[in-house]
Amino acid sequence: MELAYYSDYAARLVNSEEPVRGKDTLTSVDAVRDLFGANKSAARRTTDSDVTRFRSVRARLRAVFEAADTGDETLAVDLLNSLLMEFPVSPQISGHDDRDDSGDPLWHMHLADHPSNATAGYAAIASMGLAIHLTEYGVDRLGLCEAAPCRNAYLDTSTNRSRRYCSDRCATRANVAAYRARKRLEADRAADGPPPASTGRTAENAQESAPAQGR
Repeated sequence: MELAYYSDYAARLVNSEEPVRGKDTLTSVDAVRDLFGANKSAARRTTDSDVTRFRSVRARLRAVFEAADTGDETLAVDLLNSLLMEFPVSPQISGHDDRDDSGDPLWHMHLADHPSNATAGYAAIASMGLAIHLTEYGVDRLGLCEAAPCRNAYLDTSTNRSRRYCSDRCATRANVAAYRARKRLEADRAADGPPPASTGRTAENAQESAPAQGR
């Protein structure tokens, strides 16, 4: 498992809530277990108490994305460092059961957590994954979707640092909204009509062209 994969844990947890829309899918043990994805063994440790604990970690991870999104790099790093200190991990070399074409193990770095509960395990790998992404790509690669009212977190891996939306769906929606706004503006301008053209002459010109009186 590549270390970059772990950064998705952070975004996945943050996006389980949409504060602006008042939506929260993190309401049950099953919802928490779904966040672990293919890591079924870790998911099985989840209990009812983890629902509340996961929400607490989620708020702290969102604060990291919010700080990064506003350009406060120091705050983003400080918030993330506090999570790393509270939820440590141990790097290990792992091959699992993966083999290459020659039958040799496909060795890679693995983040081994030693949690007292499911929340601690998830928080540890999510925080470390986010830290790896931040140090490799930069704080400005952590963003919040600009397609209001979404505000989902995303990890920018684009070559030109151009990502602004969490998904293609939000990008399309934002582009359509911008297009419609331009069309409304053009229609309003057309309805107002062009400025009236000047049809009168100056008083001086009028006097010069007037017929002489009393000759």
